[in-house]
Amino acid sequence: MDKLKIIDKYIGKQLLETFILGIVIFTSLMFASDTFITLVKQVATYGIQFKIAFLIVILKLPSILVLTIPMGVLLSTVLTYNKLGLNSEITVMRACGISIARLARPAVIFGATTCLLCFILNEAIVPIANAQSKGLTLWALNQKNIPDGKKNFSIKELNDKHQLKRLFYIREYSKKKMDGITVLDLSKKNTIQVIQSRHGYTTPEYWVFKKGVMYTISTKGNSLNTTVFGQWKLYNNISFLDKLKKHKSQELNFINLIRYINYQKNQSNNTSALKIDLQEKFSIPLMTLAFVLIGIPIAITPPRARFNRGFLCSIFIIFCYYIIMAFSRSLGESGVIFPSLSAWIPVIVISAVGGYLFYIKAYKV
Repeated sequence: MDKLKIIDKYIGKQLLETFILGIVIFTSLMFASDTFITLVKQVATYGIQFKIAFLIVILKLPSILVLTIPMGVLLSTVLTYNKLGLNSEITVMRACGISIARLARPAVIFGATTCLLCFILNEAIVPIANAQSKGLTLWALNQKNIPDGKKNFSIKELNDKHQLKRLFYIREYSKKKMDGITVLDLSKKNTIQVIQSRHGYTTPEYWVFKKGVMYTISTKGNSLNTTVFGQWKLYNNISFLDKLKKHKSQELNFINLIRYINYQKNQSNNTSALKIDLQEKFSIPLMTLAFVLIGIPIAITPPRARFNRGFLCSIFIIFCYYIIMAFSRSLGESGVIFPSLSAWIPVIVISAVGGYLFYIKAYKV
């Protein structure tokens, strides 16, 4: 019994070491691909200060970890048991009467522990971090990156294609109020608008101009209209704000998300995507156990093998998982299958394949 505990500790230590390596690799990849692009876009397009945008990205780290923890578990399982197989350690252990099912116990315990960790992270930390990230983003948009007391400066507002959308000239900015404002608006097709205003201020959703005039000119230079106004609102960054609103479910824990779904039902809104997000609060953490189940039989390599195929196998399994998840989610959102079921299809498929392979490896070979 003591010898088995030593083996459990030996395998568990290797699982933990490779798990940390996997978390670093997959989190870095996700940061470099999606999150880093978001950081650059916030700085370049929306005028958010780099340090604020960087803090916003850091607040997104918990939600990324929820996705990379199952990946890290898969990589650690495959690399650890693949190494044991290549070094003939599994062959020796089986010759001593230790079964594959018994050798899998440390990985199952490790998978269950990381599953619980992933669920707690997703329930207790991710909603708070995402809400803080959203609030900080709206605050940064409201600031427009304008230092108090600045005079005679301009601000560029770009569209999604990084082309000039609007150009603002401000004579003076003091105590969150603007004086002497001139705006060149190129956002509308075939027309150019020039707005001149005495005073104004900003909000995350729009600019407010007071006591001014707006000239509408065609792209050919013809004057189309002149409007004198007491107050005028110019909305900005609408697409970005819409994207923020779409991630409402990521700011809520399980109980609050159920309440939000019921509220949306009462408003006669489509709740398919929200129902999928609700079920994914359980299905994504449970993928750690599914990955353990499929990782062990794939990882155990005959002693005659001369290379470690663990990393390539992990990448292939993760690729298949995301293909299945994207396909099932699209079916759930379109109403072809029940939204709640679509969130569990990847877990069911991976677990079924893993269970079959594990049975063959543990009891038939």
